[in-house]
Amino acid sequence: MKTRKLGTLEVSALGLGCMSMSSAYGPAADTTEMVKLIRAAHDRGVTFFDTAEAYGPFVNEDLVGEALAPIRDQVVIATKFGFDIDLDTGARTGGTNSRPEHIKAVAEASLKRLKTDRIDILYQHRVDPNVPIEDVAGAIKDLVAAGKVKHYGLSEAGISTIRRAHAVHPLTAVQSEYSLFWRGPEAELLPTLEELDIGFVPFSPLGAGFLTGKIDENTKFDPTDFRNHVPRFSHEARKANMALVDIAKAVAERKGATPAQVALAWLLTQKPWIVPIPGTTKLHRLEENLGAVELEITADDLAEIAAGLAKVEVQGERLPEAVLKMTGL
Repeated sequence: MKTRKLGTLEVSALGLGCMSMSSAYGPAADTTEMVKLIRAAHDRGVTFFDTAEAYGPFVNEDLVGEALAPIRDQVVIATKFGFDIDLDTGARTGGTNSRPEHIKAVAEASLKRLKTDRIDILYQHRVDPNVPIEDVAGAIKDLVAAGKVKHYGLSEAGISTIRRAHAVHPLTAVQSEYSLFWRGPEAELLPTLEELDIGFVPFSPLGAGFLTGKIDENTKFDPTDFRNHVPRFSHEARKANMALVDIAKAVAERKGATPAQVALAWLLTQKPWIVPIPGTTKLHRLEENLGAVELEITADDLAEIAAGLAKVEVQGERLPEAVLKMTGL
């Protein structure tokens, strides 16, 4: 497995997003099977694993902790705080909570669930408009000084927030959505991260599964699947957005690859400090995704993809309105 650097932190060129194993995409997968899958990912060279207290809540961190405990010193674990979740009951209000005392309590709880003495990257999951980012960064700085956190990250934060946080304690990584399906980071975020030497971790690098080519306008999702509430996954939007998949398919067919591999390889060509974290619950999908690391995307391929993208106007917002309002703060 090739490696990349997020700031000074070296990780595998592709990480593994573990959220879908426990939440968001329908019923949770079998825990025993997911432990095997996480360990299979490590066997294939993956060293970077992403979770959060909000996934479940809590159960995804438990899963990741169990899976990685035997190989803890060989991997990088990223988790997140920032939602208002009761640490005893798991009850959540739907709002944010990044008060310094809450951040520190969440970190202690995460350490226990992850069965570790340190968190490699601790992200603020969503910016809390009621707490100055300087106070948030200060709390992380305290946790770093105590040896409980190694690196600081932000998720779905705006440019001003990134700069202010970085000034208090250096950011190692920023995590936001980025794919052929959503290219918003290209305008301001990527140039800012390059200037500040901060790594970028795209989540949903396969457009929540859409770029695999296995979803069309007739696909039915489980009633608990979050995509039922996402505008770009409406029936009409999916029908229109298939043009994006056709672009990836054309390149994939020529290269003997899959649309998913092309989509991931395209991301990897954008910057050397980009580390996507596709998620899956299936071993064959994991292996397919990892094949993207060795797939060569040439300048001609990039030009073809760019020309195709220029002709497609993606339909539908990438998140429900209420969730979208929590991003870019």
